[in-house]
Amino acid sequence: QVQLVESGGGLVQAGGSLRLSCAASGRTSGMYTMGWFRQAPGKEREFVAAIRWSDGNIDYQDSVKDRFTISGDYAKSEAYLQMNSLKPEDTAVYYCAAGGDLSGNYHRFWSSYPYWGQGTQVTVSS
Repeated sequence: QVQLVESGGGLVQAGGSLRLSCAASGRTSGMYTMGWFRQAPGKEREFVAAIRWSDGNIDYQDSVKDRFTISGDYAKSEAYLQMNSLKPEDTAVYYCAAGGDLSGNYHRFWSSYPYWGQGTQVTVSS
C-alpha cells in the first residue's frame, strides 16, 4: 500500500501562485508515475499533470501548460505542482495520485492510478 498526503492548497487571488506538495509513504518501490488531478464542484475529475520517473516524461493538460510545473524527488517519494498565473477556473480540489509505469497516455486517466491522496482545496478569487 502507498499513502499519499497533499499539502499547499489555499485561497489566492487571480494571477497569484501556489505550490502543492505530495508526500508518499509505504510501499513506494513500485511507484513509477505520479499525477495531479482536480475536481471542481459538479464536474468530473480531470487530469492536470503527470511525471513518469522511469524516463522523466512530463505531460500537462493544455489549459495549464505554461502556467503549471510538475516536478518531483524520486528519492524522497515526493511530487510538487507549482501553479502560477492562477485563474478562477482553476478552483477545484486537487488530488495527487500514484501508479505504476504507465505507457502511452494512460497517465491521463484517473482509473490508471490505484493510490490517491485526500485532496487539497485550491480557490482562486477574481
